[in-house]
Amino acid sequence: MSYQALYRVWRPQRFQDIAGQKAITQTLRNALVQEKTSHAYLFTGPRGTGKTSAAKIFAKAINCPNLKDGEPCNECETCRSITQGQLNDVIEIDAASNNGVEEIRDIRDKAKYAPTSADYKVYIIDEVHMLTTGAFNALLKTLEEPPKNVVFILATTEPHKIPLTIISRTQRFDFKRIGIRDSCERMKYILDQEKMAYQEEALTVIARAAEGGMRDALSILDQAISYGDDTVTVENAMSVTGSLTQELVLDYFDAIIQHNTEKGLSLLQNILAEGKDSSRFVEDLILFSRDILVYQQAPQMTDLLEGANVDEGFKQLSQTISANQLYEIIAILNDTQQEIRFTNHAEVYLEVATVKLTQLAIAQINNAAAETPSVNENTQIERQKITDLEKELIQMKKQLQEIAKNGGTPQPAKKAPKSVNKPGNNQFKANTTIIYKVLSEATKENLAQLIDIWPDLLNMLSVTQRAIMKASTPVAASPDGLIVSFEYDILCQKATNDTELLEAVSEDLRRLVGYSPNMVCVPSEQWPTIREQFLKQNKDLLKKRPVKKSSSTSIEQHETATATANDYEQENLASLESVLPETEEEETIVTEAMELFGKEMVEVKED
Repeated sequence: MSYQALYRVWRPQRFQDIAGQKAITQTLRNALVQEKTSHAYLFTGPRGTGKTSAAKIFAKAINCPNLKDGEPCNECETCRSITQGQLNDVIEIDAASNNGVEEIRDIRDKAKYAPTSADYKVYIIDEVHMLTTGAFNALLKTLEEPPKNVVFILATTEPHKIPLTIISRTQRFDFKRIGIRDSCERMKYILDQEKMAYQEEALTVIARAAEGGMRDALSILDQAISYGDDTVTVENAMSVTGSLTQELVLDYFDAIIQHNTEKGLSLLQNILAEGKDSSRFVEDLILFSRDILVYQQAPQMTDLLEGANVDEGFKQLSQTISANQLYEIIAILNDTQQEIRFTNHAEVYLEVATVKLTQLAIAQINNAAAETPSVNENTQIERQKITDLEKELIQMKKQLQEIAKNGGTPQPAKKAPKSVNKPGNNQFKANTTIIYKVLSEATKENLAQLIDIWPDLLNMLSVTQRAIMKASTPVAASPDGLIVSFEYDILCQKATNDTELLEAVSEDLRRLVGYSPNMVCVPSEQWPTIREQFLKQNKDLLKKRPVKKSSSTSIEQHETATATANDYEQENLASLESVLPETEEEETIVTEAMELFGKEMVEVKED
């Protein structure tokens, strides 16, 4: 028999063989054991993550007479026939080439007939998003009122192209990108069964190049095996994928830190001379920079690293290079990555990037001084705080004295805004005008919808764009605008200045939700203050509404008026109820009545 690719030979035959999708496989197994299966399923996710394999395993399990713990036996005649694709009751259809109305009508008509040899007739429609509008309409009625003993499994990589009427009639399972660790474990198992020698570091290189696809990982593994004569080594994996060894990356970063342009250009020429791919070179540098940042912030969470090996060289580099330098490096590499996509002379842009990187005018000693204030600076900050508090106390005493002279009752003093003077504080300033406009039109439904699809949006972005947006959260949304909070000011500023990123977010949102709001960036530290100021401004406008006065106004009537005002306020600010905080000061009913109607119009009745 001729040789078969690894991904065909080792296609999963049980749910437990599917790598990296434990939540999905466990749910399907439990549904089979409890006999609570649905009539229609929708499997979505990137390519090579196990959607079609899971559909075939489900078709075997639901028809297997020897089902055990939700797993098919793979030994009975039914299981073997499904594995070989010979069972007439399990029909697999490629929607890319059978996307017309007639094909779906044929499925609808044949689905009415009972299965011939199995308990259930299973239709697996792959790449279902390729169906035409008419075909979807023909399928809709069947999904709404399915025949008995018929199960539909729809698989797609682009769920946003499927009508919501179809999605609502299915159980949806989102297959995620397979992590590096899960990919490596699966490849180890296969190589052990094939009795082939390998190095674990080589499998990490392959898994990282596969970008979350198990099928891609096995295809690259096949190439590495052929390249290395049935042996998988780090060198072979690097050659097949065009990746860099960590030693080369560390040498390149050493040239950046030492501002040694000559060494950096020499390393670049050697790397390109070995046939390394330019795009892969930039991608590896960006991911390595990201790994250093993660390790600096959370050294104990090494499982978050994308593939860097935490050796002595890596630890020493993480202690030497600063976060600000890494921000600059990622920004330069991101620009270079975009430029080399549309040129035939990628090496020129790589040389320019190397010169920029090795001439960064950010010294480690200056960064340390800027990040850690001296003892004298700390003393000055404390003294300034004490002076501000003394001024605030003096001002409060004067206000109390004036109120006492006028015979009035002292009102609770409003809290002065906190001001902390930090040396060299040059934080990003959010555009409050645009933010206020978005908040005035924001709805709770828009925000909930965008929060739900936010992980899918990040997966659609490029690696560098995803690095910028990873620490972001949508906090308010309208049909035309989206406010996103960033944990770090520098990432917020980069996102605001990155026109291509803003356009990509808007376009991807159009694909996911059907409309394309413009993204506005705001630092997470500034967001509570901005939204509180917006709420106060809107409440002030509500209090200024004309209210019809009456000489017999009582506390009971005031409560009615207050309730009406509150209803009006909720009606106009319903879209903000999930994002705007409550005000810090709550006045009593009597005080509110005096402000609304005047002291002479309010009569206080004692119970």
